[in-house]
Amino acid sequence: MIFFKHLKKLLQEFVGFAWENKVWWIVPMVLVLLLLALLIVTTQTAALPFIYTLF
Repeated sequence: MIFFKHLKKLLQEFVGFAWENKVWWIVPMVLVLLLLALLIVTTQTAALPFIYTLF
């Protein structure tokens, strides 16, 4: 639960930074990187049992 509280605070600070400095182009880049990281984490944990059977 504390993780989500800190994540919310981090996202609020990021949006505040983008709002004050007019760098809205960075928001889609960060979202794509977060989605890519989520994809890597979810596929890596799902693939572990299959990798063990290959070796």
